[in-house]
Amino acid sequence: MVTQPLARDIRSARRGDADTPTRLHRVGVSAAAVLVSLLLTAPPAGATVREVSVTPDLNAGIRTNYGTGCSYTVRAWLTEAVTEVTFLDNGVPFATVGPDGGGLALVHWVPAYEGDHTLQAVQPTGGNERAPYVRVFVGRGEHIGYACWVI
Repeated sequence: MVTQPLARDIRSARRGDADTPTRLHRVGVSAAAVLVSLLLTAPPAGATVREVSVTPDLNAGIRTNYGTGCSYTVRAWLTEAVTEVTFLDNGVPFATVGPDGGGLALVHWVPAYEGDHTLQAVQPTGGNERAPYVRVFVGRGEHIGYACWVI
């Protein structure tokens, strides 16, 4: 038989357990707070360029479709669609643009001189990976309306 003072102690102990957090509860809350702070302060994942290509647009030629003074579209496919992309012609930057959406960045390129050109696209958080590239040979371009004839 339970005496009245003992029953009151049991009820107050139960109520006290519900009102005060247990050690396990405090550890769980602390671990969750640490996890949230790590997620919020984590560095962004490395953004990289997957592929680079250049289209001849309306330009044409016998040896090559790429000519000096003519305009071309250079495309870069990206692993993420937030970080800006810098385009390079033989290692020299010629444009920096934000992605158009869907992991694609587009830029117009007008070659200034004849010869071989290596076009690359890089993102600043790309890590140590080698940037993808495309090589094109550029001849002398002659404008014919909106297009170019390449000699």
